[in-house]
Amino acid sequence: MFGEGKTTPGRRNLTRTIPMATHPPVSFEFFPPRDDEQRLTLRSTWQKLARVAPRYLTVTFGAGGSTQEATQRTVRELIDLSGVPVAAHISCMAPGREVLDGLLDEYRASGVSRLVVLRGDAPETFDFEPPFRYASELVRHVRERHGDFFHIEVGCYPEVHPESDSMDSEIRWFREKVNAGADGAITQYFFDAEAYFRFVERCGAAGVDIPLIPGIMPITNYTQLARFSKRCGARIPPALAERLESFGDDGAAIREYGLDVVSELCRRLLDGGAPGLHFYTLNRANATLRIWQRLVGG
Repeated sequence: MFGEGKTTPGRRNLTRTIPMATHPPVSFEFFPPRDDEQRLTLRSTWQKLARVAPRYLTVTFGAGGSTQEATQRTVRELIDLSGVPVAAHISCMAPGREVLDGLLDEYRASGVSRLVVLRGDAPETFDFEPPFRYASELVRHVRERHGDFFHIEVGCYPEVHPESDSMDSEIRWFREKVNAGADGAITQYFFDAEAYFRFVERCGAAGVDIPLIPGIMPITNYTQLARFSKRCGARIPPALAERLESFGDDGAAIREYGLDVVSELCRRLLDGGAPGLHFYTLNRANATLRIWQRLVGG
């Protein structure tokens, strides 16, 4: 497949990368653009972020497969132009098993060797029956069809999924995905480093020994962050929420304070043994790049 920071023969590399050994392992997540303006924004974003030689770039998969064509188009662009390994998201919320199998075959043929396999968000209205109910079932299906060809990442929740009854049930469901064949996991974002370390410890006690990559959300807009967090169950610690609220509409102050908070979180995670960082970029480069520059002393 692709070497990290290198270009596959016959493909153009639009980036000049920084050697991998000079910085902690990172990966970046994008969502597929819906119009020409968003496509231009994303192109500028991935070109900037690809220069730091991430381990891989990921592209999300909309509820009900609503962004399927845009996801495929974005994956192809990143494969052809970025010079960075690409991971594609797939989810249970697709309009048929044959759709997922077609995607898997296409990704394999085009050079994608890493997947992020999720249950996915259910669309507001269903006009189809999802082929799988749980991510563990989809992981098992991928393994049955493709063996060990794909490196599979799954999701996990250090602060408990909104639909889980307890941390015990959270660990139990997570272990199902690991037993089905997951190679690693990316966490939901969080702002309490101790929540991550407690989760890692509990996973280890439950016999889960795959790498758990912390998901990192840069803070740039408090209103947006509060909305996202309420929906996905990510906890904003009261002291952090109070401080962010105190800035009111001062976006510059929120961004600067957010940069301090998230940079320190990343340092604590890496110092504590986290095997890397996965950034939810929201298709913007600046906040993520500034955090990365602080981590590498740039």
